[in-house]
Amino acid sequence: MSKLQTEISKRCTFAIISHPDAGKTTITEKILLFGGAIAQAGAIKAKKATKHTTSDWMELEKQRGVSVSTSVMVFEYNNKIINLLDTPGHEDFSEDTYRTLTAVDSVLMVIDSTKGVEERTKKLMDVCRQRDIPVITFMNKLDREGLNPFELLEDLEEQLGIIAIPLSWPISMGKTFKGIYNLVEKSFLRFTSGAKEAKDYEYLQVPTLDDPIFVRTIGEDNLHRLKEDVEMINEILPKFEINDYLAGIVTPVFFGSAINNFGVLDLLNKISELAPSPLHRKAQERTVEPLEDKMTGVIFKIHANMDPKHRDRIAFLRICSGEFTRGMKVWHVRHKREIKIANPVTFLAQTRSITEEAYPGDIVGIHDTGLLKIGDTLTQGEELNFTGIPSFAPEIFRRVINRNPMKSKQLYTGLTQLMEEGVVQLLKTVLDNQLILGAVGSLQFDVVKFRLENEYSANCDYLPYDMAFAYWLKCKDSKALEQFKFENGGRLALDIEEQLVITFKGNWELAHIQKNYPQIEFYKTSECKEKDKV
Repeated sequence: MSKLQTEISKRCTFAIISHPDAGKTTITEKILLFGGAIAQAGAIKAKKATKHTTSDWMELEKQRGVSVSTSVMVFEYNNKIINLLDTPGHEDFSEDTYRTLTAVDSVLMVIDSTKGVEERTKKLMDVCRQRDIPVITFMNKLDREGLNPFELLEDLEEQLGIIAIPLSWPISMGKTFKGIYNLVEKSFLRFTSGAKEAKDYEYLQVPTLDDPIFVRTIGEDNLHRLKEDVEMINEILPKFEINDYLAGIVTPVFFGSAINNFGVLDLLNKISELAPSPLHRKAQERTVEPLEDKMTGVIFKIHANMDPKHRDRIAFLRICSGEFTRGMKVWHVRHKREIKIANPVTFLAQTRSITEEAYPGDIVGIHDTGLLKIGDTLTQGEELNFTGIPSFAPEIFRRVINRNPMKSKQLYTGLTQLMEEGVVQLLKTVLDNQLILGAVGSLQFDVVKFRLENEYSANCDYLPYDMAFAYWLKCKDSKALEQFKFENGGRLALDIEEQLVITFKGNWELAHIQKNYPQIEFYKTSECKEKDKV
């Protein structure tokens, strides 16, 4: 086996997704804790707290107790290099999560067992299904009264369209929660109320369900119910096959309580065992395989001012093929020029270290002066353009008012950089050059205002902008396009790439314009692909 094959086989790159408050950031902390990446897990506290989750490093995240930006964390576990991406749970930051899902090879989906599948999870799962991303499911909060385990499995299948196969099974829940029975290894992890460390929980080998020690531990009633459940699982559900999981057809399901460190270690062991090594990536020109000799990579995220003292800007590069080394020269496909990457870094949230080499699946941070943007492809000379990282049509709009004209440059610089990070979309009206922010969720505007003030010393206010949605437009007939622009200039704007965007107050306006201008094509994403045509 070559060095490249060996390194690829070691890699595991996955994201954690969930509906808000399902426990995603907590489970991220516990995975880092059990993986040896941190010595102590934080906890989301009130605003005055001094301790916060490792993955929530931005000041606004600490104040509000929500994740608003994807965090990248790398650590070694079970002879594997784990690249873990903790995504924002709040729906207002969907775009950041969607882009992150283009950079991973598998997903851990966290479900609140007291609520089942929620709306945000459905939307994220749609993205996973479009890309056939393998999904492992963790049913969280078993220490609370929740839905029946079979109801949870049925909910997964009905709501998400994926076959759910449990590899562990809870014995009761809430106040009478006894623990988790491992259906594969025939072992029992006993839950002890008040225990906080993984070492405080007792493992018990269960050669048969009638083992006397096991029976005394869980009680006759629980044993009877477990036998019925196991029999039903064996009769109704298919046997777990790893190829079905890798194809995105089935999801293995585990149960536990992240806040109590219960079941997370077993989950991490299974992730390191089941999650796939880096997979191929599609470019416009061809499919790129990880084992190819030449390095290729794609920028899927940009973040400015991770270290406010240095006003730095970091571009996150997913290595897709070949070997990446410190100091190497790469071809910037969009700019058609060679650039040198002198000091690449790897991360544990905002903590970084210089990396000498990286391989497919790894996430590398590149210091950027503004040359890179989301979606850029870097290669060793080949003209490739990786696909699947578009901008999405904004649904909420605000007009930007500069509160300090002396800081106009700082304001525009900040808005431009935040737009390039994907925090928000920046539009400039065609007729009068007004700055318009477009977003998927209203909380994005709060993030922009906060970061402008704290990172760029710029202040702004917002005014409503009376539009309901926006689409990108194209027209093959240049004369028809010019006529359209002349007659509809008041609703047109340009995005940062000088692409035309049109805003609408409602569907009735869209229908009216489509009828009167049949040659104009409208698209829901900036890529303007056929599948995104309105």
